[in-house]
Amino acid sequence: MTPIDLRSDTVTRPTPAMLKAMSQAPLGDDVLGDDPSVIRLQERVAEIMGKPAACFVPTGTMANQTAIRAQTEPGDEVICHADSHIIHYETGSPAALSGVMIRPLTGERGQFSAAQVHEAFRAESIHAPRSAMLIVENTHNRGGGSVWSLDQVRDVTHAAREHGLRCHLDGARLWNACAATGHAPAAYAQHFDTISCCFSKGLGAPVGSVVAGDAKTIARVHRFRKMFGGTMRQSGVLAGACLHALDHHRERLAEDHANAKHLAAGLALIPGLSLEPAQRRVGVETNMVFIDLAPDLSMDAASLSRALKEEGVLMLPTAPRRLRAVCHLDVSRAAIDAAIAIIAKVVRAGLVPA
Repeated sequence: MTPIDLRSDTVTRPTPAMLKAMSQAPLGDDVLGDDPSVIRLQERVAEIMGKPAACFVPTGTMANQTAIRAQTEPGDEVICHADSHIIHYETGSPAALSGVMIRPLTGERGQFSAAQVHEAFRAESIHAPRSAMLIVENTHNRGGGSVWSLDQVRDVTHAAREHGLRCHLDGARLWNACAATGHAPAAYAQHFDTISCCFSKGLGAPVGSVVAGDAKTIARVHRFRKMFGGTMRQSGVLAGACLHALDHHRERLAEDHANAKHLAAGLALIPGLSLEPAQRRVGVETNMVFIDLAPDLSMDAASLSRALKEEGVLMLPTAPRRLRAVCHLDVSRAAIDAAIAIIAKVVRAGLVPA
């Protein structure tokens, strides 16, 4: 039986149509700057984001880290949420690659306020790091796939501009934010100097992210892509997948969001499980569902994850008593219903009798 894989939207396989697009993509040598498919992808993303230039990179981590390196100097400080991807999932890269410190902010669902930005800014001093950059993550992974509103983005970036900070949008799942709100990517991007967006998550490509911004900054991103080992030769075969995803996989993200809401509703009815508090109150906004385990469930998240794997459902523990499920193009509504039934059976077996 093929497992129902809810670990992440990164687990998707290229569709037959995407594989065909990859095999037919015109190729060159991107290190020499003449791969036509990469050039086309970069121009396309720059246009979508309303920016002059863009750079194709292998990963979301490299997208964020080249953007940070291109706009900061060692000893600078970057302001972002304490649950940001750049802190938890990028192996200490801000410190190791750019020599910057992180000024973490708190706030529910991975979001913070303009007042917090003002408070975090450090006045110029020989004793302190220089506040140099603000990073917003939208959608916010550890915030439950939460979506920043345009008003919130406008407020925090305006506060950053008042202090001369550069602004970067970690838009790995910006496509999901746009699908949820109906806003065009450029509506968010206009408030930032640089934007990263990913193709190997919701859009289903096997590899690839892009950084967009002004021409001077993106020239530096290209330089640091090379320095960090991210230049690839005939990478048009990968860009071909991303171009196909832009044309064919953006509108269908609404299906993933609907499936996530359906999954959340089904799991919330299972004794021993509940949506995490913010999702109980606000609802499931995009394609991620976070489930908390009740005290009377004998298994913790890790052991429940192992038990579910044996039954053909894959989910990731994100805390001792919390699991994450992510909907994507390889999981149908029928698979979601099957997963709910399997999870109910496994959890029922793990409940401690009253």
